Formats: sequence, structure tokens, C-alpha cells
Amino acid sequence: MIKICGLKDRVAIDAAIAAGADAIGFVFADSIRRVTPAEAAALAAGMPSHVRRVAVMRHPDESAWRAVLREFEPQVLQTDAADFATLDVPDAVERWPVYREGGSANTLAGELPATFLYEGQKSGSGEPVDWARAAKLARRGRLILAGGLNAANVADAIRQVRPWGIDVSSAVESAPGRKDPARIAAFIAAAQGAFDAGRTEEED
Repeated sequence: MIKICGLKDRVAIDAAIAAGADAIGFVFADSIRRVTPAEAAALAAGMPSHVRRVAVMRHPDESAWRAVLREFEPQVLQTDAADFATLDVPDAVERWPVYREGGSANTLAGELPATFLYEGQKSGSGEPVDWARAAKLARRGRLILAGGLNAANVADAIRQVRPWGIDVSSAVESAPGRKDPARIAAFIAAAQGAFDAGRTEEED
């Protein structure tokens, strides 16, 4: 599963879909990549149904989440794991709780959800995580690896961590907040190649 996050224009979205992205993240948290629910809905109009529309939030209150749910109609909500305790999320919306490196060791030592995202302390900053630790967590569920991934290192990350999915934002930009179609295509090609190689090894 390959997710491209923080898209703000139709050209980038079309490029990601054409290259084979499985999910597109629309950021509603405080960020240079932030969009409004109405803007996200307009951008996502016409996206293929097999490409997940992901609402990326951080510590939203119920009213902010309700506005996103009503106007954008996401297929997935991605926000910090603790946020789900205070939000009313319909069963039809997938939950991708975020666990951050350096967070509570007790949280990560306990039971993890079936699908979760693991990244650094600051989303979208290109901050890498410890791949060895991520690999241990990946054996406990469908881990989505984020943080510091780019076209040059994503294949190594997939081989070492064996995540269910990967997530990228800043590394496919030509400037902060501006996605680059060529970088998106290169990243997805590298990731797809590594995922395909991993599946082949498992079959052999």
C-alpha cells in the first residue's frame, strides 16, 4: 500500500493515481499542506474508488472532524492514536491511528490495532524513524511506515521493515508544500518494485 500525502492540486493527484498510488492523503492539521474540507472534496472529485481518500488530522475536536466527514467524505481517518477515544468515527470509515517514535513505550508495548502508522514526532518533516524498531512493530500488525522515505531509500526500508504500507510527503516535493509529478512517479516505482520483490521472495 503506497500513500502520497499532503496533495493540494489536481495535477499532483492525477500524477499519483497514474503512477499507481493506493491512497491520497489530504491534510486538515496545521501545516503548509493544509486544505479545507471543501477544497479536499473538490480535489478528490472523480478519484477512482480503489484509491483511498485519507483525512489526515491531528488532535481534532469533534466539530472539526464532523466538518471533514460531512464535506469531504473520507474513506480513512488518520490521526494520533489517542484521538480516537474522543471522536465518533462511523464504522464505514477506516481508522489509521498514528504512533510516533519516542512516544509512550507502554502504548507500543500493549496491544496494537490491526492497521496503524508509525512515524517521527513531526508529520511531514522528513524525520526518519528507527527501521529496526519499526520492523519489530511490523510483525504485530499492518504497519504503515512514514518519515524520511524517498525514492533512493524506500526499497531498503521495505526490505528491512517489511511494512504493509508506506507513506511519503516532503520527499516528493520540489518546494515545501508543492508536489512534483516526476518525484511522485519515481518514489512509487521504487516502492512498487520493492513490494513486488518481497512478494516473490515469500512465494519462493
